Amino acid sequence: MSHCTVLITGGAGFIGSHLVRRFVRRYPDYKILNLDCLTYAGNLANLADIETAPNYRFIKGDVSDADFIGKLFKEQAIDAVIHLAAESHVDRSILGPMAFFETNIVGTGVLLQSARKAWEGQLENKRFYHVSTDEVYGSLGETGLFTEKTPYDPRSPYSASKASSDHIVRAYYHTYGMPVVITNCSNNYGSHQFPEKLLPLFIRNIKHKRPLPVYGDGNYTRDWLWVEDHARAIDVVFHRGVNGETYNIGGHNEWKNIDLIKMLCSIMDRKLDRAENASAQLITYVKDRPGHDKRYAIDASKIQRELGWKPSVTFEEGLEVTIDWYLKNEAWLENVTSGSYQRYYDEQYKERNAAKN
Repeated sequence: MSHCTVLITGGAGFIGSHLVRRFVRRYPDYKILNLDCLTYAGNLANLADIETAPNYRFIKGDVSDADFIGKLFKEQAIDAVIHLAAESHVDRSILGPMAFFETNIVGTGVLLQSARKAWEGQLENKRFYHVSTDEVYGSLGETGLFTEKTPYDPRSPYSASKASSDHIVRAYYHTYGMPVVITNCSNNYGSHQFPEKLLPLFIRNIKHKRPLPVYGDGNYTRDWLWVEDHARAIDVVFHRGVNGETYNIGGHNEWKNIDLIKMLCSIMDRKLDRAENASAQLITYVKDRPGHDKRYAIDASKIQRELGWKPSVTFEEGLEVTIDWYLKNEAWLENVTSGSYQRYYDEQYKERNAAKN
């Protein structure tokens, strides 16, 4: 593609901001439209370094607003969509599932239908890229990996909403011939992540000597993917992926939560010049969340084999870079930690501690 207009939804969020920055800088001939509703996790400060770039424009809007999205496609002559906008936190989906259904399911349908109408009879050099999650596959036992052929088995309102949106995207490919690709990624980590997710939350709590709430026995296993590697993978799939195909993106970094947290504590003690094992004393086991998947692990051999992508860093390398960023950007971390988030945090974890005790 050249001289195309790319709509990136959710571009002010964690993964989205890394992707927007990459595309704005790498593809000066592209016009990059960043559509974000700026809910609690969307932050334009994430993109302050490229906000004045001549090929970048921010648009505030809701992906589930059909009239607005339809008008946007008509006015902007959009050639491609990279759809990241989503409610994505499992705990929030348990407390309030309807917001997840509205954004993740209805919003995806609105975007697809608007693109279909705008591109009718002109599908050449068009692309609808849907970014999804490995959580749609459910939970693994002690062995095995998620592949692109793994049957769907979502266990939370969040993963069910993402599974639904995946099915809708594939339906538009088979029914209408829409030029779609889907990727399902593992847990992302890195800079600019909203501090409800494990790593930024625990980095902040360790810094301020606050409890580190660990679900259940802490033996839940996740595959961790550095967000910069994810953005690079999206870039590759966007430009070279085959229409109708799904690609799993993983970091080849399986870690049990408790082992990851202990390593994080050790690194933080070193960086904060604290005594050995000082931060590990903050670990507090809390009541498990409902429907908690035991293990996720991605087989990313297809994207490596067919498109040549693989992770560029080990988890240990990426974690060091990530911790350094949050320690150097504490003002950013404190700024996004709003009063509403604090109330959510208190409700989510204090209730579970009370229930456990």
